Amino acid sequence: MKETKAEQEELILIRITGQDRPGLTTAVMAILAHYNAHVLDIGQADIHSTLSLGILIRIDEKGAGQVMKELLFKATELGVNIGFSPVADNEYEDWVNEQGKNRYILTIIGRSLSARNIEGATRVITGQGVNIDSILRLTGRQSIRKSNQSVRACIEFSLRGTPKDYRQMQADLMQMSHEQGIDFSLQKDTMYRRMRRLICFDMDSTLIQTECIDELAKRAGVGKEVSEITEQAMRGEIDFKESFTRRVALLKGLDASVMEDIARTMPITEGVDRLMTVLKQCGYKIAILSGGFTYFGEYLQRKYGIDYVYANELEIDENNKLTGRYVGEIVDGKRKAELLKLIAQVEKVNLAQTIAVGDGANDLPMLSDAGLGIAFHAKPRVQATAEQNITTIGLDGVLYFLGFKDSYLGEAGRL
Repeated sequence: MKETKAEQEELILIRITGQDRPGLTTAVMAILAHYNAHVLDIGQADIHSTLSLGILIRIDEKGAGQVMKELLFKATELGVNIGFSPVADNEYEDWVNEQGKNRYILTIIGRSLSARNIEGATRVITGQGVNIDSILRLTGRQSIRKSNQSVRACIEFSLRGTPKDYRQMQADLMQMSHEQGIDFSLQKDTMYRRMRRLICFDMDSTLIQTECIDELAKRAGVGKEVSEITEQAMRGEIDFKESFTRRVALLKGLDASVMEDIARTMPITEGVDRLMTVLKQCGYKIAILSGGFTYFGEYLQRKYGIDYVYANELEIDENNKLTGRYVGEIVDGKRKAELLKLIAQVEKVNLAQTIAVGDGANDLPMLSDAGLGIAFHAKPRVQATAEQNITTIGLDGVLYFLGFKDSYLGEAGRL
């Protein structure tokens, strides 16, 4: 009986390890090309100039022996190790069928990452029956001689499979995050993750490291009273609207000129300059959706080229004094979520392509509605609710959750 072409071919997995050098992959491929080998899969990693290259080929069985012979000679010439493993057709087909499974991206971030941190993450992954396809370092290499306060470490795991219990996986990662002082993001790896287009930020305690109403209250001599109302709201005794109205009323009579001085001295959050530079270079639309005040949002808008600002407008009388009232609709949590959807509609952006970043309870609705909601140095309640958290590094940590790698960012990445 005449054999089919498939029966006359072999599947061979080639594994090459050793010192990397220019031209190595070309030399290997030249041999495979000469024998008309079909490359079914290929993957390469390089760690400190140490190469690990895997190639799965399908080749006529008559040429298989000669290919392996020539590759062995070439490996000796290049000073690398090479190994061959036959792969059964059924084994390969099983692998092909695995490709239809769900894929996830797990990102872990810290000022540094230890073996304990990585072991913790992989233990959660393994416990959920999910396989690690690849591990990628997104941050640059850290110097062991030079100290750098803004240093950070980030590793991205590409995962394949369906977690046994997705919510439990999130909970286990959250617990590990709290216990070990690292951050994580678990996202389904869809086309939307790679095509985010709109990012909306809270302002106070997110883009800036202060609450503007507290700064105004200090200038008006009512800092203590405003803080007491804020604490009532945080305890859930009054809602945001009542809290906001009462606090603004205490600012009555304050000269509006103090806002300029507050704006000029606002402490910008670590990483904001780098983040904004990269987002603008990459064409993201950027919005501030704040329960704070328009004056300060517009100051940041001019500084960073932000596209949209929605915040609360303080009423000012003819003598340039605050009246203790506000103008228009209050931007509370519900309004932030509405604005996120409205801007996405105006920009013709799918909601799955949106990002929201904030720290307070009034940010939860937009964090929930956005394609990617990130709690940044957030209050405990927000951290417990949000699926993605950044607590260990600056706001530019958002870039790693978007899949950016330091080496891709050029000059902006070194700001």
